[in-house]
Amino acid sequence: MPDSQPTIIGLTDEAAIAWDRRDRLIQIAIWSSLIISIVFVYAQAAAFDFINLDDNQYVFQNPHVLEGLSFGSIKWAFTSETVGNWVPLTMLSHMVTSQFFGMTAGMHHVVNILLHLLASGFLFAFLQRATARALESGFVALMFALHPMHVESVAWVSERKDVLSAVFFFGILYVYVRYTENLSALRYCLVMVLFAFGLMAKPILVTVPFLLLVIDWWPLQRLNSSRNIWEKLPLLLLSIAQSAVTYWIQTASGSVQLLPLQTRISNALVSYVIYIQKTFWPSGLAVFYPYPDSIAAWKVWTSVAFLGAVCGLVILVRRKRPYYAAGWFWYLGMMVLVIGFIQAGFQSRADRYTYLPMVGLTVMLAWGGADLVKRWPSLRPVVLSAAGLAVLLSSAFAWRQATFWQNSETLYTHTLEVTENNWLAHSNLAEHLTLTSNRRGEAIVHLETAIRIKPNYPSAHNNLGVYLAQAELCASAIPHFEITLRELPNDVGANSNLGLCLMKAGRYD
Repeated sequence: MPDSQPTIIGLTDEAAIAWDRRDRLIQIAIWSSLIISIVFVYAQAAAFDFINLDDNQYVFQNPHVLEGLSFGSIKWAFTSETVGNWVPLTMLSHMVTSQFFGMTAGMHHVVNILLHLLASGFLFAFLQRATARALESGFVALMFALHPMHVESVAWVSERKDVLSAVFFFGILYVYVRYTENLSALRYCLVMVLFAFGLMAKPILVTVPFLLLVIDWWPLQRLNSSRNIWEKLPLLLLSIAQSAVTYWIQTASGSVQLLPLQTRISNALVSYVIYIQKTFWPSGLAVFYPYPDSIAAWKVWTSVAFLGAVCGLVILVRRKRPYYAAGWFWYLGMMVLVIGFIQAGFQSRADRYTYLPMVGLTVMLAWGGADLVKRWPSLRPVVLSAAGLAVLLSSAFAWRQATFWQNSETLYTHTLEVTENNWLAHSNLAEHLTLTSNRRGEAIVHLETAIRIKPNYPSAHNNLGVYLAQAELCASAIPHFEITLRELPNDVGANSNLGLCLMKAGRYD
């Protein structure tokens, strides 16, 4: 790509100036829309609280974050894991926020919102630079900024790693496009530095070397020599190193779940299709989706047929319409790490996993719509109206989805309304309810429900044991602490609680 915008051949000087002015107005309108719409959807989060899922470990009960920036806290960020992740730059960002704003939850949310806005801007800048197509690039950026499935990444303080890594990711893509315009060693080094920073924000970026090959194919149209492969090798080495570190940390911390391979593959294939469905119809969104007891064979084979058919179609039209293949393999490729082939955590899927991969799907929509207009100009009003309606509906649904993130009670109450057998939502809602002294009865009901759904869930057993012990029912509490310790034998709290109850029962040995 040249450094300047391409010349419009066949236009007079006046027409070219008018075209350039029109393009600038479109860009100003898109930048303004990004800012206004993100503020509209997410300004409410400035009054939101932390939630009791990971926020305590990442932020408000993390002693290193509470300390703010210091030599000790910085050293800890680079040498320790948090909730099974090595994300030193993310933890440093939490420390900086804590340093300036303390534990004012609203300001931690505001930082997430600003990073999301910055990421959306970099996405638009990258696509605009790479394609010189402002309208299509603007649609993709607005859908990224406003899609309801992305609310989780922005409104959840613990997902700072999503929005921060996105800033680096789209920054990498923009700088890479500039590098391809002028093969400068300095620009390549900047790509490497941004990539290293991005990996330290969230390991999801290990797919960047693959993504750069995808954009070499389209829109850059430079995938034509071995140089395209060789220049990715230093990035690939960083990816391999980060992948090894992440897998080792998640295995050592117990985050990797040893589910049967067939179960994981089936869930991954079905989830690929569910994410696409939710892209077009984002209903029933929740913070946690329990892993299903079983998956019907017809769902698996239908998913295989659908995914195979789309792969075949995009490969078939790859020469005339390369953006379909680029968008589709962007989606498939970026999802590989989080789709569940290696299962980290108990969730079957998560809305936050679509944060970066969904861009590929919206690229297919945007350039597919533009191609329709090119072939049938009379459809232009219809396509533009559909795009505008999609943006408006996304804004409205995202605003509503964000309201559920006000606090733990609103979040889990909504989650229980839209999911079934959600043991984690019951357990975490119970933990929140105990903060209100006259709602312990409700809390116990939710804990008993969580245990009925997932009999060996240690957190629910430990919390129920605590409440029974506080009610002087130690004989009933002891079995719950024992179950907790069968699952988590080194849990300090459960050992202490069991010891106290045994003492009260006269079992001093």
